[in-house]
Amino acid sequence: MAQQPISLPAKLINGGVAGLVGVTCVFPIDLAKTRLQNQRGSQRVYKNMMDCLIKTVRSEGYFGMYRGAAVNLTLVTPEKAIKLAANDFFRQRLSRGELKLSVFQEMLAGCGAGMCQVIVTTPMEMLKIQLQDAGRLVAQQRKLPVLHTVKLGTASSVLNCSYNVGPVSSIRKVSAIQIAQELFRTKGIQGLYKGLGATLMRYDYPLRDIPFSVIYFPLFAHINKLGKTLSEDDDVPFYWSFISGCVAGCTAAVAVSPCDVVKTRLQSLNKIANEDTYNGVADCIRKIMRKEGPAAFLKGAGCRALVIAPLFGIAQVVYFIGVGEFLLGQTPFNLYSV
Repeated sequence: MAQQPISLPAKLINGGVAGLVGVTCVFPIDLAKTRLQNQRGSQRVYKNMMDCLIKTVRSEGYFGMYRGAAVNLTLVTPEKAIKLAANDFFRQRLSRGELKLSVFQEMLAGCGAGMCQVIVTTPMEMLKIQLQDAGRLVAQQRKLPVLHTVKLGTASSVLNCSYNVGPVSSIRKVSAIQIAQELFRTKGIQGLYKGLGATLMRYDYPLRDIPFSVIYFPLFAHINKLGKTLSEDDDVPFYWSFISGCVAGCTAAVAVSPCDVVKTRLQSLNKIANEDTYNGVADCIRKIMRKEGPAAFLKGAGCRALVIAPLFGIAQVVYFIGVGEFLLGQTPFNLYSV
């Protein structure tokens, strides 16, 4: 039996809608994850995820939990659209008209989806992390001064970020546009791709990278397939797709969490006095291991799992609803249901 051809425009619409809904629901937890991962040693502002969120609301208001969300929501539509639609595209291509894929083929499809997506997601992550981490810098400055300059990778490459040493109230808020303009001015287009090596090794929400995709998509497909036994018409119930997305997303997120810590450190431009700067992935791993120990690579892992699990559960359900097919007057087709 041959597969029904997929409609890429419809799948792209489904992926975009899925990303927007999912990101809006889980963004505050992602913000807590970023701030926890950027804490160094004794310079601890937050004890755990709940403490971070409570202090964020108290000092920055409710919308402080959505700092950096504008960047994410602006770019998450093509990001999620590319990831989910590309995986479906590669699954169908690799199946060569058959309904059954091997685990290796499913992993290849996930790998292809991650590679297609990373070009969009790395600049987004670069800007999002600066905005998410701004509140931690303000809170930490009550104890320590902020550096006048921000190191971007090599000893000769320094970005002047206009964070002044002084009272908290005197710190100028920096927007995503200002950060992007400064990066373009000092480093060119390469500046927005700082941390790309680490990005290729992990998924970040939203998120999208190769090892995460290689783990997530095959695992989701196999767990989701078990849901056929729960329905009389052999279709997988939506609630089971949600559970499958949560389980697969949580598992993949924890598995690549060390890479996410490295990526976050590399992409965090603004430094407090005495905080380390890193000259690439290897240097970052060495310094974290030497100064903070192996446990530092799991910083924010709990928050990360809490972000990714519901994000992908929600995204997969919205994706399967078939908004794109409805808008284009087509019949929804779910590759995972065959």
